[in-house]
Amino acid sequence: MYLKVHRIPGAGEVVAACDTDLMEVTLMHGEVEVRISGGFYGTQTATEDEVRGALADADNANIIGKEVVALAVSMGLIAEKDCIMIDGVPHAQIFRI
Repeated sequence: MYLKVHRIPGAGEVVAACDTDLMEVTLMHGEVEVRISGGFYGTQTATEDEVRGALADADNANIIGKEVVALAVSMGLIAEKDCIMIDGVPHAQIFRI
């Protein structure tokens, strides 16, 4: 999986994670293109434990892919029904308030 933590001064962090096989892929959601790129999801791969740790501490997360979504489900952060499908790929955003 790819992982990147965006730190926003005064606003906290956004954890972005995607499955490895999705990097640099463009998915279609209706007429909208969703580009999965290293600029947002990072350019370094991370272990499952690293992604798990980042998600456990995240107040805001953006995840896409079967593997990373299954991890978030197994952690109790989301339910499968909370995901949307983008071109057959599960996607979820997590917000803790």
